[in-house]
Amino acid sequence: MLLNSSRLIGCPVLSLHLGGPIGTVIKEIVDPNDLKIIALKINGPQTGDGEHGDILDVRSVREFSNIGMIIDSIDDLVSYGDVVRFDKIIDLNFDVIGLSVKTKKGTKLGKVSDFTFDPESMEVLQFIVKRPLIKSFLDPELTISRTQIKEVNDYELIVNDEEEKIKEKSKKQDFVPNFVNPFREGKFATNEASIDDNK
Repeated sequence: MLLNSSRLIGCPVLSLHLGGPIGTVIKEIVDPNDLKIIALKINGPQTGDGEHGDILDVRSVREFSNIGMIIDSIDDLVSYGDVVRFDKIIDLNFDVIGLSVKTKKGTKLGKVSDFTFDPESMEVLQFIVKRPLIKSFLDPELTISRTQIKEVNDYELIVNDEEEKIKEKSKKQDFVPNFVNPFREGKFATNEASIDDNK
C-alpha cells in the first residue's frame, strides 16, 4: 500500500511508553541521493522547540495506523547535531515538494505537488506533478514513477523525454508470436489440395 506525503504532515506520533501522543510530523527529510525518507521532523509539547524540532529516524517507527505513527518511546527522538547523517541531509535543505520537473530536452512538465511512498521501505515511488496553467486545461496532473527519473538536483527532477516513452511502447508492441498456424500446414493444407484436385 502506498501513502501520500501529505498524509504525513500533521500525523500524530504516539509513544507506547507514554501511552499517548508526543507530537506531530511537521516535515519529512528525504535523501536526494536515493529518494528515500530517512527521518521526520517532530514538534509538540513533549518535544524540543528548536529551529529543527526533534528528529525521528523512520527505522524507529513500529507501525502506521489510523490513529497515527507508533514508536516505542520519546527516547527514539534525537536533536539536530546528534546524528551526522541527518545533519548533512538537513543542511542541504532539499525538499521534494515544489521541485520543477523537466524532460532531458528541457520541456517543462510542472512542479511536484505531492508524492507517494512505500511505508515499508520509505522509498519515494511516484511524484504527483501539477501542470503549468496552459497545459492544466487538458491534463491537470501527471504521475511520474521514480523509474522515469534521470537526475535530481536542488531545484529540478529531470525525466525521460516523451519520445523515449513512445519508443519503449512501440518496442513492446513489436512482439510477434512464435507459433505455427495449423490451417496453413500439415493435414488441413493437404485436404485443401485434394479438394482442388477433385474440382
